[in-house]
Amino acid sequence: MSVRLISSNGAGVLSAAGSAVAVPVPPEPDGPSVRDDRKLVEMARAGDDDAFADLVERRSAGVFAFLRRMLGDPEEARDIAQLTFVRVWENLDRYNPAWAFSTWMFRIASNLAIDSIRSRKTRDRTEAENLRLIKGGRDIKESDGPAQLSQREVRRVFEACSKVLTERQRLVFVLREFEEKESTEIAAIMSCTESTVRNHLFQARRLLRDEVRRLFPEYAPARTS
Repeated sequence: MSVRLISSNGAGVLSAAGSAVAVPVPPEPDGPSVRDDRKLVEMARAGDDDAFADLVERRSAGVFAFLRRMLGDPEEARDIAQLTFVRVWENLDRYNPAWAFSTWMFRIASNLAIDSIRSRKTRDRTEAENLRLIKGGRDIKESDGPAQLSQREVRRVFEACSKVLTERQRLVFVLREFEEKESTEIAAIMSCTESTVRNHLFQARRLLRDEVRRLFPEYAPARTS
């Protein structure tokens, strides 16, 4: 089976394989786009390859943008976006149309992104340990952008600082601040409680605020005594 996935221009063709475990999540409002997604999934399940290609085309830009913010590398984001849609294709039969397709899709993308970040950290730790014998090294502490910045400035600062956040802090921050998802849907994507989401978001904002004071003092809010 050949499945159309995003390429450098957002609409290439690729065949691939993989596996994923899909977990149903709470529904979102039943708007036109949600109904269209469900119809396309239904058609794809019936063997309509073009329907799945249409589903990929309408969702690929959003998935790629999300993964680029999560991973900070456009090439890696493109690879993981392709893998996301491969996993979606392979698991269409597990998708429950009573729930929001976009949330289910973001859960798959989020899990793959976190796996990629963890794999990258493992490689980095190995390289750092080898270099330590010669040079030594120093770890960085976390963070990124204050709430008062414009969206464009937040994105720029986030790219500079977000490596210091944990995977889950970064995921919550991206989903809330960039994707503008509510705590309920973020909790569904992450398979955790809303209070856990709020805690991760609080910690991420605190760490990012501190890092902005260090790296971008011109943007830092004045301290109150």
